[in-house]
Amino acid sequence: MDRDLQSIQEVRCLVGKAKEAEKILSQYSQKELDKICQAICHACVKNGERLAKMAVEETGFGRWQDKVLKNKLGSELTWEFIKDMKTIGCLSEDKTKKVWEIGVPMGVIAALIPSTNPTSTVMYKTMISLKSGNAIIISPHPGAKKCITETYEVIKKAAELAGAPKGAIGCVTLITPEATDALLKHPDVSLILATGGEAMVHAAYSSGNPALGVGPGNGPSYIENSADIPMAVKRIVDSKTFDNGTICASEQSIVTEYGISPQVEEELKNQGGYFLSQEQTERLSGFLLRANGTMNPQIVGKTAQKIADMAGIEIPPGTKLLIARQDGRNVHKKNPYSREKLCPVLGYFEVANWQEACDLCIRILQNEGAGHTMTLHTRNEEIVKEFALHKPVSRILVNTPGALGGVGATTGLAPALTLGCGAVGGSATSDNITPMNLINIRRVAYGLTELEDLKNQPGNSGQDEGETLTQEEIEAIAKAVLAKLQLRNEH
Repeated sequence: MDRDLQSIQEVRCLVGKAKEAEKILSQYSQKELDKICQAICHACVKNGERLAKMAVEETGFGRWQDKVLKNKLGSELTWEFIKDMKTIGCLSEDKTKKVWEIGVPMGVIAALIPSTNPTSTVMYKTMISLKSGNAIIISPHPGAKKCITETYEVIKKAAELAGAPKGAIGCVTLITPEATDALLKHPDVSLILATGGEAMVHAAYSSGNPALGVGPGNGPSYIENSADIPMAVKRIVDSKTFDNGTICASEQSIVTEYGISPQVEEELKNQGGYFLSQEQTERLSGFLLRANGTMNPQIVGKTAQKIADMAGIEIPPGTKLLIARQDGRNVHKKNPYSREKLCPVLGYFEVANWQEACDLCIRILQNEGAGHTMTLHTRNEEIVKEFALHKPVSRILVNTPGALGGVGATTGLAPALTLGCGAVGGSATSDNITPMNLINIRRVAYGLTELEDLKNQPGNSGQDEGETLTQEEIEAIAKAVLAKLQLRNEH
């Protein structure tokens, strides 16, 4: 049988098994689901370093030491955040309005896994799916199949030992475009969690099934004149070099003011940044962007030195970041320095004041990355408010590294490796995705009044236009309604 046909059949079998397992999971108590998730967490923590090394060896992206921390985020930090969540059964009961809210699993979750954060994303998506009573089918990126499959095996074993039904966690092994298409469009898939390239996310939203996807990031980082400049630069360097820039919430450009730019530049140089010459900027630009207008995949997750070597650029030893000076009028799709670069390369823009910075950041985000994330370094709360009111992003991170702040590692945001971009970014939500995004809420509502009571309310008296009720009539109606409500509450 042809491989594509085999892969489609595998997907159908996986969905069938997941559907049966989900029926069993839907009967589990919150305590039983939590036991499974805790077992998954412990297994992931135990194998975190081994899986991190596998990911770097297979993909060539990032640093294994940083992927260990990503694995911790996808397992331990996620579990600590979600462990006390009530996701199934009666979530709340409003005794005054007589409304109950019941958490109900969605069913089968299809999880697309990227090559940039492969093992950590499997951990995170599986845990939030099982916590909310759903089955999950993992669809690996072909460039990270080995480490994703090994992570799946670790999780599956731990989950089943803790009581998960067989089939609750599945993984596609015959990876073909046809298999992915079959999974996305399968009628028994309840929701797609899409993390990956723009084309893959678009395919998820075009599948006909509900989807939560992540568009590209392209967050500018504005250093305002009241900022602690050494700390601002440190946070940007920490973020942009973490796992060699593979988190989409990481900074893609720096925007600062003419008045403090000399200090910012000096601090960047002191902390490992190298400002490219005009000739080097143009040479690297031609290497970053391919003829079809997409970023060169060879740069993803590579060090500054490796990128410079590939582009034929000589840089000082120990360089951590490659920085290209840019003109604010030069923001467009053909300029890679004004787009997302999942590596230690930054554009550098100067403006006169915060108003110009505000306008420039909007143009950068509208060029690419609308709805995602940006960072702001300032001591001025009024500037924070102005940016919060006007920027087309779902996360504005203040005085923190973008890569780690966006995913909830250095901020109070929910730990997540799927970051919604809201309607402006073409996403169904602006949330950091948690188990609460993977349930339906069923509402039970008791009647509080009758039709005749509504008809007798002020404005519905049936009197001729222009006539009004007397104060005595209004008080009589109010007493009658309150008496009926009191009688129902007593019963």
